[in-house]
Amino acid sequence: MEIRDENHNILKGYNLLLYFAGSMIMYEPVEECVVDFWKQGILAKLPVSSSNPNFAKAASQLRESCSDKSICLERLHEDYNRLFATGGSSLAPAIESFYTNGSESGQSVSGFYDSYGWKSKLKGKINDDHLGMELLFLTLLVEKYLVLDDQACVSEMRNEIRRFIDEHIFSWIRRWNSKMQEFANTLCYKGIATLIFACVEDIYSLCNNSVVVFVQPGHLKN
Repeated sequence: MEIRDENHNILKGYNLLLYFAGSMIMYEPVEECVVDFWKQGILAKLPVSSSNPNFAKAASQLRESCSDKSICLERLHEDYNRLFATGGSSLAPAIESFYTNGSESGQSVSGFYDSYGWKSKLKGKINDDHLGMELLFLTLLVEKYLVLDDQACVSEMRNEIRRFIDEHIFSWIRRWNSKMQEFANTLCYKGIATLIFACVEDIYSLCNNSVVVFVQPGHLKN
């Protein structure tokens, strides 16, 4: 029971990170995000730690990012528009179908959403296969998993989380992250991309049948 509780707390921490990172690739940055996450030092101490090298890289990138707070928001705006601008000029589109098999992947992920009766309030405004939407749905699956008690249901939801990641994130996120590392001008966006990749990897690992979890002083670790 103690191990399960720690596992749940760790997954809650990853969900918080994905909410932040997903919002940064779906919406143009605003002053509040710079104040909350950089000026107040939230990103200097992430809510979880991990032995995943990609997570360590992301933590390092984010700690070193936004060093000049006076121009940070301006640079984030510029990077966001370069990387994700609509109209075909984006350097690192966060869209699954850009990297896979066109419209079929978008239809497939929509079917996954439909099977859970999930219809985002952003439906029609942002593509179903946008990474931000996929991360939002992934956090929903994790939340559903966290409230389950029946062991058979727990096992099945773990399988579903891993299936969704396999089919709709792992199939393209490595290539997207490579583009982000190549084309992002700010360590902020390089770190956000690496953080997304690392969090998804770690959630996938935690949702298997042989999870070992322990706690370090002041941190949750997987």
